[in-house]
Amino acid sequence: MILITKNAFAAALSLLVLVDLGGEACKDKTTTERTKDWWETAQFYQIYPRSFMDSDGDGIGDLNGIASKLEYLKDLGVTAAWLSPIFKSPMVDFGYDISDFFDIQPEYGTMEDFRALIKKAKELDLKIILDFVPNHSSDENEWFKKSVKREKGYEDYYVWHDGKINTDTGKREPPTNWLQYFRGSAWQWNEERQQYYLHQFAVQQPDLNYRNPDVVEQMKRVLRYWLNEGVAGFRCDALPPLFEVLPDAEGQFPDEQLSGATQDAEDRDYLTTAYIENQPETIDMVYQWRQVLDDHQRIHGGSSSVLLIETYSPAWFTMQFYGNRSVEGAHLPFNFNLITVMEQSPLSGANVQKAIDLWLNNMPAGRTANWVLGNHDKRRAASRYGEQHIDAMNMLIMMLPGASVTYQGEELGMTDAQISWVDTVDPWACNSNPDIYEKYTRDPARTPFHWTSGSNAGFSTAAQTWLPLAADYVTINVATESAAQRSHLHIYKALIELRKSLKTLQNGATKYQALIEDVFVLKSASLATHELNLLPGEALVMTTK
Repeated sequence: MILITKNAFAAALSLLVLVDLGGEACKDKTTTERTKDWWETAQFYQIYPRSFMDSDGDGIGDLNGIASKLEYLKDLGVTAAWLSPIFKSPMVDFGYDISDFFDIQPEYGTMEDFRALIKKAKELDLKIILDFVPNHSSDENEWFKKSVKREKGYEDYYVWHDGKINTDTGKREPPTNWLQYFRGSAWQWNEERQQYYLHQFAVQQPDLNYRNPDVVEQMKRVLRYWLNEGVAGFRCDALPPLFEVLPDAEGQFPDEQLSGATQDAEDRDYLTTAYIENQPETIDMVYQWRQVLDDHQRIHGGSSSVLLIETYSPAWFTMQFYGNRSVEGAHLPFNFNLITVMEQSPLSGANVQKAIDLWLNNMPAGRTANWVLGNHDKRRAASRYGEQHIDAMNMLIMMLPGASVTYQGEELGMTDAQISWVDTVDPWACNSNPDIYEKYTRDPARTPFHWTSGSNAGFSTAAQTWLPLAADYVTINVATESAAQRSHLHIYKALIELRKSLKTLQNGATKYQALIEDVFVLKSASLATHELNLLPGEALVMTTK
């Protein structure tokens, strides 16, 4: 069993204090023992391709760079690597503005490079998962260009509206007060079409219209295409805004209400999002995508293709993504509670339990949990929790029932880089100003991966990388931590080894409890004594005795 205290985080071995609590001391969350599918106990590893490994010296990571480091992932014990978008894009939002869903961004490589990556991954028994960005495309996508021109079949591919006339000024205005994620109005006037289009993200990311059956079928074609190329599934990006509420009989959408959360009228949080997020049709669309994946497996055979869902929605909505008694949904809606709960309150045993309870107490019976510490949109885990806590947090997600998700660098304890306003490239931050950009910027967590203590952290031979490196790369890197007797990397690998070697952890029979405010205990039921050497003369011993 593991007892974690707030003060015990200071050193790696002090994370673990062995105690005998007795069988009934902790909450009991068990699952029926059976043969599990691969994704149910997987260690997912997120790769941000632009920052993982540069193979051609242009300062930007690429597919061949990823391929060259697959052995590293295999050595870590990773089950599947999820790649952030690699599709053709103007890169306004660094790949989340897709101009061609069926081709590779030239900066990252070619289809031949992608196929070589898939081939090598299969040889290493690693699975590759792609980001699926369904909410919007780039405004440079041919679909949008055709929609602007009202070409047949594309007239309603996106959400268009005439807007409304201000009775006081006589001027045309956006249809509603809706705000985008990246600050400002969610509506943009298109001079050629003489209408507004909806964009819940950047102006260059128009929202697709999922009330159009042709759009629904087109995006299913995207899924089938990449499944046929050998991917093992998809992580679906930004699901909450997929649908907006239907307009009224006059074709008008309702305004959102003031939220009271901020006085910044450009910030999306200034208004509620009742009409532009978490609509019931979004749930059904996920069910349809799951059917596409299941049909592909039924026809072609092979392992299950997994559907992962990104949503920061309330639990009552998120849990519906799993499916119901009559239909299957996402295999794993991402569980961000270890991020969101800790954003609102300090790291403590009580808050760790709160985050875990919030998921397990709401998760439908028979479903699989998952645990996420960070991603490319949030500050790095070691910066949020404190570097001295990263081993404990990695331990937590490996010991809890279900799948774990690691963002590149969390195994090393990588921290946020300091990115100046001048070096900032994230559109969310760039849409603000030098005084407030740090509230919005995602750049600090997206800096190049640390391979060595040498030039550019071994990431690239370029004179300049696309983002500056974090200053601590000299000590926090793969080479240095691999050579050290004890490091974040060694502990991370040991945890995966332990998880894979013990049926109890794979089956998820787990007890846990916050004994007091700053003490959290996690215990795996029926866990035989297991010794794992970390240093000569030191051992981590786990026992229920």
